[in-house]
Amino acid sequence: MTANPATASGAAVIESAVRQRLPGRGAPLLVALDGGSGAGKSTVAGALAELFSATVVDGDDFYAGGTSVEWDARTPAANADHCIDWHRLRAEALEPLLGGVSATWHPYDWNGPGGLLATTRTCQPSSVVILDGAYSSRPELADLLGLAILVDAPAGERHRRVVGRDSPMDDSWFARWDAAERYYFTYIRPASAFDLVVSSASAAQPSPAADGSQRQQHEHEPRNRQDR
Repeated sequence: MTANPATASGAAVIESAVRQRLPGRGAPLLVALDGGSGAGKSTVAGALAELFSATVVDGDDFYAGGTSVEWDARTPAANADHCIDWHRLRAEALEPLLGGVSATWHPYDWNGPGGLLATTRTCQPSSVVILDGAYSSRPELADLLGLAILVDAPAGERHRRVVGRDSPMDDSWFARWDAAERYYFTYIRPASAFDLVVSSASAAQPSPAADGSQRQQHEHEPRNRQDR
C-alpha cells in the first residue's frame, strides 16, 4: 500500500497501520522508517512520535564510519552491509527499549574525525519505538520489527533536499552512496518487502519507481550527517 504522509489521508493510513498492531501486544511495537537520504523519514518519525508519544531512535547515531577511500575500496554490497553498526544498534538501543527499560548509547561523532561522541544519549521505553534511518529494516533486525515502512521520493527531489540542508556534495559523493543504496533497495529490501510504502514526493513530482532505480544518497563522510 502506498500513502503520502503530506496529505491527511496518507497520514491516516500510516496511523491506522500502527494502531492495528498495538492491541494485545506484550512488548513495544518497533516501527522501522527506511529509505534514502532526503526522503522525509524524520518528518514522518516526528509526526508518529507526536501521535503516539513514541520513542525515536536515530539511526544516524549508529553509523559505522569510513572515509571516502575506504568506501571506494569496497563493493556496493559491502558498503550497504557496513554502513550501519547493527550489532551496536540492536544491543544498545533496540533490545533494551523493546524489553521495557531505558537505553543509553554513544552517538556517532559526525563533526569529528570518526568514532563516537564522549557524551551519551538516553531514551526511555514506550509502547511505540520508531527506528528512523536508512538501512533500518535490514534483515538482521527483522525479528524485532513490528512494522516496516519505506519512505520514498524521486531522486531529484531527494538530491535537492540534501543539498539544501547540508554542505554541497560533489558527484563522486552521490555516486558512491547511490551505488550502496541501489544495491540495498534492489536486492536486500525492495519496495515489495515493506508493509507500507510512503511517498513523500511533492505534488509537482512524478511517482517514485518501485524497483529502486531512483533511490539515492546518504551521508558517509565523518564531517557530514545523513540528511533525511
